[in-house]
Amino acid sequence: MTTLIVPGWGNSGPDHWQSLWEAAGPDRVRVRQDDWDRPDPDRWVAALDKAVAACPEPPVIVAHSLGCTTVVHWAARTPAASVRAALLVAPPDVDRADQPELFGFRPVPRAPLPFPALVVGSRNDPWMTGERASEFAAAWGCGFTDAGEAGHLNPDAGYGPWPEGERLLAALLARTP
Repeated sequence: MTTLIVPGWGNSGPDHWQSLWEAAGPDRVRVRQDDWDRPDPDRWVAALDKAVAACPEPPVIVAHSLGCTTVVHWAARTPAASVRAALLVAPPDVDRADQPELFGFRPVPRAPLPFPALVVGSRNDPWMTGERASEFAAAWGCGFTDAGEAGHLNPDAGYGPWPEGERLLAALLARTP
């Protein structure tokens, strides 16, 4: 089973839990973007679409930050795409963000995702309140896990290795065919 790692704006550095997960096995593949610092929704969605199409079976998606928004846009454009499940960690609220680099990702689709998914949000994430993350999860038809005071669930918030994330992913996969 292929796990597609979908980083957000700026990519995930070597100490980020996504990079550590990617290094854990050859079946974990990072979705590459041509410009991590000037995200373009059409190009980012196309890169994800190409990565999913290259998988020999429905992949699992593990997205962080703007990677989550990319997954949601991709799913809205590709509703018949086959994905086993998605773990969406610390999605940003680009509808409210004041970063011009993110304006192209507005509005965030609110349709239910066509695959099982779990959103993990934090109560003190500078990019999305926990309450708002829960609202997005409900709109997307996803489960929601409150990670507590976990910041943006990245190295700056103390998340290099993230064994709880691995447990959340395993529990999600145990509930999917």
